[in-house]
Amino acid sequence: HCNLTGWWKNDLGSKMQVFGVDSEGNFYGEYHTAVSSAKQPIQPSPLVGSQHLDEDGQCTFGFTVNWKKFSDSTAVFVGQCFNGDNGEEVLQTSWLLREKVDSPPNDWKATR
Repeated sequence: HCNLTGWWKNDLGSKMQVFGVDSEGNFYGEYHTAVSSAKQPIQPSPLVGSQHLDEDGQCTFGFTVNWKKFSDSTAVFVGQCFNGDNGEEVLQTSWLLREKVDSPPNDWKATR
């Protein structure tokens, strides 16, 4: 099956490290983003997630990143692991980012 443990890098230069996946598919790690609109300097941020342990290796997974060290935002990622043409595992993901807003009327602009 897909082994999420280790370092991953995306097209924008962000990196994440998954420290390990337990027998239930739960994992944790750190996300090192290369892009941010926060005013504070970027710092590694904790992530926690879960994956399916499928026999065919093309598992789905999801994780949450809490940007608590430099922002009041939270992001969630969902994706699937694929076996690439050259034998490398490739993660295809989508994400949602929730920024903190001051009141319910501003809720419309809080999620990207």
